[in-house]
Amino acid sequence: MWTHKAWPGRFLPPSLPVRERLRAYAGWCNAVEGNTTFYATPARETVATWAQQTGPGFRFVVKLPKLVTHERRFAGVETEMRAFLDAIEPLGERAVLWTQLPGSFGPSDVDALGRFLRRLPANRRRAVEVRHPAFFTDARSTSLLEGALADANAEWVPFDTTVFFQSPPASEAEQEAWVRKPRLPRRTRALTDQPIVRYLGRDSAQATAEGWRPWTEVVAAWLREGRSPTVFVHTPDNNDAPALARRFHDDVRALVPGLDALPEPEPVEPATLF
Repeated sequence: MWTHKAWPGRFLPPSLPVRERLRAYAGWCNAVEGNTTFYATPARETVATWAQQTGPGFRFVVKLPKLVTHERRFAGVETEMRAFLDAIEPLGERAVLWTQLPGSFGPSDVDALGRFLRRLPANRRRAVEVRHPAFFTDARSTSLLEGALADANAEWVPFDTTVFFQSPPASEAEQEAWVRKPRLPRRTRALTDQPIVRYLGRDSAQATAEGWRPWTEVVAAWLREGRSPTVFVHTPDNNDAPALARRFHDDVRALVPGLDALPEPEPVEPATLF
């Protein structure tokens, strides 16, 4: 995400090399989703540069490879997982292993998920995102999944799209998201001491901020309980995501004044001809 094409010149220096953009991004936010790892396992040397560009409190939520979760559905993936775990090793305990599953992965597949999660290294945090409706609407399926996650000390990652789907799309980016994003009920229960939330708003910053109000209360309550949540704020085009993330943090901080402030970003100088 730190290489998003709309951010240089707004949130990142306009001429900053790609290999240095994570450092600038880390001045805005203290966590990032690792979506590129879904499509290809990065070189260990590349991951080492990620670790070097960020401080000890910065969190990486790295998505497991598509081959593991979607194509083979955990069957015969030992070689690929060893390569993946070796590649992200430079991130140490700052990395959360994010298992995002397709909508076709249902209650009958939970046993396979549980076996896979229990085989992961004990020192790695695990988080799972499911999209099958039964996990949200059927109490037995919900309990089955929560039990498997609890056995592996894994978190359930909700992807909250309820606000996004409240009204028809009003832009090309919203239209694309309307087709691609899942429509599932909002889930606010945390299973571990480090819950993770993914929230999708609208192109409108105001509508996005109004829609996250339930989450500010939930996150504030988690903080008061001693938990350490991570929240990712998305919009269909993500053009304003860093600023919106900081705005969400400010809203939570108004409810929990003792919450540490986010880092101060580097000034972004305008591009020049020379």
